[in-house]
Amino acid sequence: MSQPLFITTAIDYTNGAPHIGHAYEKVLADAIARFQRLAGQTVYFLTGVDQHGQKVQQTAEKAGVTPQAYVAEITDKFTALWERLEVKFDGWVETTDPRHIAIVQSLLQQLHDSGQLYKKNTKRFYSTRQEQDLTDKDRDASGNFGPEWGEVTELDEENWYFKLTQHLPWLRSYLQAHPEFVFPANRLSQLINAVEGEGMDLCISRPKSRLTWGIELPFDRDFVTYVWFDALTNYISFAGFRDAGPATSGLPDFSKTWQAADVVHVIGKDILIPAHGIYWPIMLHACGFSDADMPRLLVHGWWNARGEKMSKSLGNVIDPNAIADIIGTDALRYFLLAEIATGQDSDMSDERVLFRNNKELADILGNLLNRTLNMAKKYLGGQLRHTDFDSEAHTALRAKVAALPAAAVEHMKTWQIQKVLSDVIDTARQANEFIDQTAPFKLAKDPANADQVASIMGHIAEAMVHLSVLLSPVMPTAAAKMQQQLGWSPPAGFTLPDLKWGLLPDGHPLGEPSPIFPKVLPPAE
Repeated sequence: MSQPLFITTAIDYTNGAPHIGHAYEKVLADAIARFQRLAGQTVYFLTGVDQHGQKVQQTAEKAGVTPQAYVAEITDKFTALWERLEVKFDGWVETTDPRHIAIVQSLLQQLHDSGQLYKKNTKRFYSTRQEQDLTDKDRDASGNFGPEWGEVTELDEENWYFKLTQHLPWLRSYLQAHPEFVFPANRLSQLINAVEGEGMDLCISRPKSRLTWGIELPFDRDFVTYVWFDALTNYISFAGFRDAGPATSGLPDFSKTWQAADVVHVIGKDILIPAHGIYWPIMLHACGFSDADMPRLLVHGWWNARGEKMSKSLGNVIDPNAIADIIGTDALRYFLLAEIATGQDSDMSDERVLFRNNKELADILGNLLNRTLNMAKKYLGGQLRHTDFDSEAHTALRAKVAALPAAAVEHMKTWQIQKVLSDVIDTARQANEFIDQTAPFKLAKDPANADQVASIMGHIAEAMVHLSVLLSPVMPTAAAKMQQQLGWSPPAGFTLPDLKWGLLPDGHPLGEPSPIFPKVLPPAE
């Protein structure tokens, strides 16, 4: 058995409705978790919501509600979307949870007691949008802070600081020795460059005079915790770190999740630097985590809308619910994972969504299933029959199908699930060509060709079973429907090594065909 996988996503900030970027991140992590379980690996999948911070407090005040009421409403929107998109997590994070608050305060007290924190008064520039202190290196060529920072204010106040700079030599050394810390490789290069230019200690508090919606410092009740220090800690607080016993029932065993697992955080590229790539490993290091206990970072790209970055100000943010309303949940999951190369940016348009749905799912995969079941019913009475007939085309199809599991495992070593899907669609395309080439609809006109027709139908049905298994991490409901129509379901404990030719026995009955991937008309001009 391979090393267990502890996979987490960045927890979603509850200061607005979920958008397509949120959906992609969760579906990606969910599909990875499902695939690794299919491969026989033990997986724990953690996700959730980040509920503290100045932006939340300000938005709640404008809405005339309490921050707790506001984040509860937004949290409901996220959980409803994850249910709709079939994102099946093992652990759920809410940073207002008493368990989390206790762990954050425990770490802060540890850092305070070990001399890692100090208090001082400073003048600094602060971006409320990014909840981040800014320096001159964040200014543009004109010497101004660009629009990406939103409102920037100059603060003159006393706060608590974490001795981040003391740990930068360790982080530089760690990154050089562990290039696997960040995927893809170009993000690691960006991080190394950022660490070389880092030279500020981290302000880890906010005075209650301007922010009350946060976790109180255990050693100074006039301050609350900086939201990033709070949010990042979720990865361990909900993994069973410093488990206090029965009061924390339901949490995993930290020694079997984080400490004994391959820990992978799935995050967007916008929060790699400085939060996850600098603050987080240094926080762990300062609290006594060894190099072996450091997580890995899987950094995904952004979705653009017709070549433009999505943003609220441009009014081009896409609601995943709106797309699911049109093409369905499984087709949306497929589009999100087939269209983008993991780690890279991609573009979203009506044309691309409809191409993936209509040309690949409907015309290639759905058509293959429907024509196979219809012909099997017409020519074989819906029951497969093994024969000795074989040909070069049969051999080629078997070889293509047989190569899929090993190729999928290799692709997933670097999280390239889009390549798994490309192989599946390419195999379905070849299977359609196999039908056209062997022409069972012509052969069936002569009873003397009965064995040849039966062999063709058996090969296509077998291939479809294999494709359904490989599609199941991405399209769980659609894959189950395919298997139902094929009259087959994976037995208990079925894993990828069990995916071998011969799953459908002689005499296997096939089910009735029913469209799984309906075509969608383009929007009216």
